[in-house]
Amino acid sequence: MLHNLSTDDLRALDAAHHLHPFTDHGALTLSERRVIARADGVWLWDSEGNRILDGMAGLWCVNVGHGRNEIVEAVRAQMSELAYYNTFFKTTHEPVIRLSQMVAEIAPEGMNMVFFGSSGSDANDTILRMVRTYWDLMGKPHKKTVIARHNAYHGSTMGAASLGGMTAMHSQGGLPIPGIVHVDQPYWFGSGQDMDPDQFGRHAARALENAIDAIGEEHVAAFIAEPIQGAGGVIIPPETYWPEVKRILKERDILFICDEVICGFGRTGEWFGCQTYGLDPDFMTIAKGLSSGYLPIGGVVVSDKVAKVFHERGGEFYHGYTYSGHPACCAAAIANLEIIRREKLVERVRTDIGPYLAERWLALGEHPLVGEARMKGLLGALELVPDKSDTTKRFSPVGSVGTLARDFSFANGLVMRAVRDSLILSPPLTLSHEEADELIALTHKTLDDTWAELKRQGRLG
Repeated sequence: MLHNLSTDDLRALDAAHHLHPFTDHGALTLSERRVIARADGVWLWDSEGNRILDGMAGLWCVNVGHGRNEIVEAVRAQMSELAYYNTFFKTTHEPVIRLSQMVAEIAPEGMNMVFFGSSGSDANDTILRMVRTYWDLMGKPHKKTVIARHNAYHGSTMGAASLGGMTAMHSQGGLPIPGIVHVDQPYWFGSGQDMDPDQFGRHAARALENAIDAIGEEHVAAFIAEPIQGAGGVIIPPETYWPEVKRILKERDILFICDEVICGFGRTGEWFGCQTYGLDPDFMTIAKGLSSGYLPIGGVVVSDKVAKVFHERGGEFYHGYTYSGHPACCAAAIANLEIIRREKLVERVRTDIGPYLAERWLALGEHPLVGEARMKGLLGALELVPDKSDTTKRFSPVGSVGTLARDFSFANGLVMRAVRDSLILSPPLTLSHEEADELIALTHKTLDDTWAELKRQGRLG
């Protein structure tokens, strides 16, 4: 409907009527508003015709790449037959049945039930209610506290943002809600360089143990964490971290919530990040790669242990959403999972494009601006530092250089994200070797451009 409008006209309308997420609208100028017009594969085109490599897979979600007509046709066919019906009041439909079965087939053993919503945020709100209800049903109503991690991101709703550990989010809206405690994250580069990574991994895990002991196991309901923290800055834990956490939880009567919103559906080289690290969750939060972002859908995968308690003791669980198991969204997710299976994208991340890109990405660690390069599967980060000889030093103010580098990246035709003073990467799983080479070349140019500007400003060394 707006195809005949100029970019300037579109920007003006956007400014007049559209409130963007996570945006300082007072500081957002008209010229800074990018209007994305179309997409195909790993590429985007803006309204001015510029081609941009989508190094963030949309928002960590477009795992199968843009422009997959199979998904479009599956949605069209479903909407022609049954565009919408709810799953309340003893009602179901074929798309939600098929999708539930497909998710159970790829989920870890012993996880066979799925509760659907529209996003990872509402899925984590669902889990918070399920966890506390579970312990009520088990006759342990005092087990209400959920332990999460500092700098974690679990969504933007009241419950999910409270579970997250981001200071800026907690400064607004009266967050966090009661009953949530945060412990240190396993961020070796940021806070553990005085130890070797293995030592630090155990140290970070024991922060969880110490918190449980301080609160009292009888009051702790669950621990929630991403296998790799995504929005927190692609925090890849030391190899010693998860085995120690697994030991701590196994020795205690505490549930484990594995937030797979970013790591799930092939991103780490397994279907789920918990499989990459050998973890045994009681709940998994899913969204994003479930439909590759083609339509909004999220959910909670529930372990048989938990589901049995709800079935046998629960009665009615007073919770649900209008769009739980939306038939068109389920159709998109089914078609998406069929593509991932047929094209063996999970295996491709593990044995082909993942190692290919990682070798080149890690080599960027030699750049004079980079203090650390890290990657797992198709999740990567570059830590930018003022002095490579002392990687504990940071730019001031924190985040200014990350933002500068991100803007250079966009100008060079590559979408990367800035978190503090790091550049973050999460491309579609369909990325080819040739596209990976172009991605690395654009990243190198971005680092060079940023280095030159910082040198001009006298902010290095």
